[in-house]
Amino acid sequence: MSAPADPPAELLDLRASIDNIDAALVYLLAERFRCTQRVGHLKAQQGLPPADPDREAQQIARLRALAESADLDPAFAEKFLAFVVEEVIRHHRAIADQEG
Repeated sequence: MSAPADPPAELLDLRASIDNIDAALVYLLAERFRCTQRVGHLKAQQGLPPADPDREAQQIARLRALAESADLDPAFAEKFLAFVVEEVIRHHRAIADQEG
């Protein structure tokens, strides 16, 4: 049985690009969560609720449009945003509990 061939250079290049994109996504998500943590503190100080359905609806519409323009499945983009927003609301509730 022969040893597996080394992956072609193009495959290695694409994998390196994917790794770089994944790293950028992690850092961008971290920055987003730093911003939403500040929002959570401001909401708690102002007595605002952790969730804002109107804002969430605006975000969904904006993200779906961005996804379409980027040739990304809008339903996938919406699911991704819903996951992120769910986590943000969880953080905001925790902040409100701590500060309230």
